[in-house]
Amino acid sequence: MTQAKGPLHAVHFRRRREGKTDYEKRLALLKSRKTRMVVRKTNARVIAQFVEYDAKGDKTIASADSKELTKQGFPGKCNAPSAYLVGALAAKKASAKGVKDFVLDTGRHEITHGGIIFAALKGALDAGLQAPHSPECIPKPERIEGKHLKQETQTAFASAKQKILAK
Repeated sequence: MTQAKGPLHAVHFRRRREGKTDYEKRLALLKSRKTRMVVRKTNARVIAQFVEYDAKGDKTIASADSKELTKQGFPGKCNAPSAYLVGALAAKKASAKGVKDFVLDTGRHEITHGGIIFAALKGALDAGLQAPHSPECIPKPERIEGKHLKQETQTAFASAKQKILAK
């Protein structure tokens, strides 16, 4: 019997096999040479990070988590008001380190216009940073302000927003 010559099966990168990274999308974002705002949502919270490319590995410049919103007086969860505040908080931290513009990295999340990921984008834009975006993808102001939630949550959102954007 002879041995097979040549590859019988091309094995993709591990993170692609696991469904964690879309390398074509990542390459397109890296070609812009801008800082990426990486927004991830879990079942319980929202995480926003400002990341720069480095050949040895990406470097996180600033990050914010919806757990941090309890310090601002807002119950951080995985909803549109929390995402907005997390985006604003991360953007304030990033602008203090010299970031002026960025591109949004949604990762493997499906793009839903008016979704939580775009609420975080709106928070970063309101905090003073610039990013290419389409206005129709941003959630409605009623959704961001939490008009669909309890009255206590709406007042907590307003005070937390004022604290974060006033910094």
